[in-house]
Order: sequence, then C-alpha cells, then structure tokens
Amino acid sequence: MDLTNRTKKVIGQLESVLRALGEDDPCADVLQRLAAARGGINSLMAELMEDHILNHMPTNSKSAEEAAEDIIQIVRTYLK
Repeated sequence: MDLTNRTKKVIGQLESVLRALGEDDPCADVLQRLAAARGGINSLMAELMEDHILNHMPTNSKSAEEAAEDIIQIVRTYLK
C-alpha cells in the first residue's frame, strides 16, 4: 500500500473516532477505533523512517558509530 493511501486510511479512522464521540458511542468502541488509528500511524511512521534511513542518510562518509547515533536520534525524535 502506498503512503498516500495509508495516510488516507488513518484519516478515515480518525474521522470514525470523531463521529463516534459525537454520537456518544461506548468508550470501548471509541478506544478500539483509536487503537486502530494509532496502529496505522505507527506503521506509516515506521515505513517512512525506514525509507529515510535507507535512502536519505549518508552512509559512505560516516563510521558505524556515527550512523548508529543518527538512527538513535531519529528514534528519539519521532518515537516519543
């Protein structure tokens, strides 16, 4: 699935949460929808981080330690 479609799916999941809140759906239903949206967001972030690490981090000029530090920084920044 491409990133645009994944993003649209997450948006749809969040819109479903919004509707459920407006309709006073049971909390368990809203939480289940939120969990699905969070899973979609996590999956999307993981794919983007992988692409960034593989395609946008210069590796030729860095030592393994420097590259590891870059990856750690990415994880700390985006997975708080």
